Amino acid sequence: MWITSNQNHILTPTSLALGNFDGIHRGHQQVIKPIFSYSRAISTVVTFHPHPHEFFTGESKPLLTPLREKIEQLEFLGVEQLVLLSFNRQLSSLTPENFVRHILVEKLRANFVSIGQDFCFGYQRKGTATDLEAIASISQIKVNITSLQTCHQERISSSLIREALAQGDIINVQRLLGRPYSLTGIVMEGQKLGRTIGFPTANLKINQRKLLPRFGVYLVQIKISQPVASSPFDISIHDWSGEVNTLNQTKISAEKWGVMNIGNRPTVNGQNTTVEVHLFDCNQDLYGQQLTVSLEQFLRPEQKFSSLDSLKEQILKDCSTAKEIIKEKI
Repeated sequence: MWITSNQNHILTPTSLALGNFDGIHRGHQQVIKPIFSYSRAISTVVTFHPHPHEFFTGESKPLLTPLREKIEQLEFLGVEQLVLLSFNRQLSSLTPENFVRHILVEKLRANFVSIGQDFCFGYQRKGTATDLEAIASISQIKVNITSLQTCHQERISSSLIREALAQGDIINVQRLLGRPYSLTGIVMEGQKLGRTIGFPTANLKINQRKLLPRFGVYLVQIKISQPVASSPFDISIHDWSGEVNTLNQTKISAEKWGVMNIGNRPTVNGQNTTVEVHLFDCNQDLYGQQLTVSLEQFLRPEQKFSSLDSLKEQILKDCSTAKEIIKEKI
């Protein structure tokens, strides 16, 4: 997939889906799906950086899918190009008519545009989905407006997924996403306290923009990966310095089950949030390797124990519970 933040390097003509797409959830997937029907145009997803909310408020917002994960999900769907529009004062001040003229027509050379029913654009978000359809038709651009998607009579949205993650409702998160929620990170050296009680853990360095779920213990599936190549991209180092070095493609070398703890480790008076994974039946050295951890089930909330022996006893119970669930799954 070609990735660019430079409007002069966009591959055209395009058949595109337009939106923020944090999460690439089932609703987003329905917006993206129609762009593949135009064989003579490059299937493209156009999104914004920073998120408009961040631009206007100045507040950094944790993401369901930071850049690397968004790329992986879009590649999985078969998208050929990702265009990252810099959301700045100039872009935010464009009228709906000028947005269509300067961005969709001149820069993207769009033949087809797919959006969600609640899509808004242009200065002060004055443009609606039906406005885009009307304005784009003047330039013979067909617009598809995707109706809002629901799950169990609730509208599928990034906000709803965030709420479910905060509650540890992993089953509902999977329904809304259409896949497990996952965390990806490099194994770093930790304090090695797990080894002292017989449960060595891999300490993961997670992208600081990634939204973490409710603190506690989870049953997880783990993919161990190694970098193999770099993805083609044309991203400004200045704009994307925190994420450019994470765009290497990886090859899965092993898959394991395990338990993961997310939290501040109150039993040992921890001061920082950590993500620690205990892998079942794994003795290999994991330092420096990448793990992608898929959350399968929430087991219990984080708690403080009176001693390390009490903690060890609870971890034994957690592992036993996890293995019973795994038997049912496989």
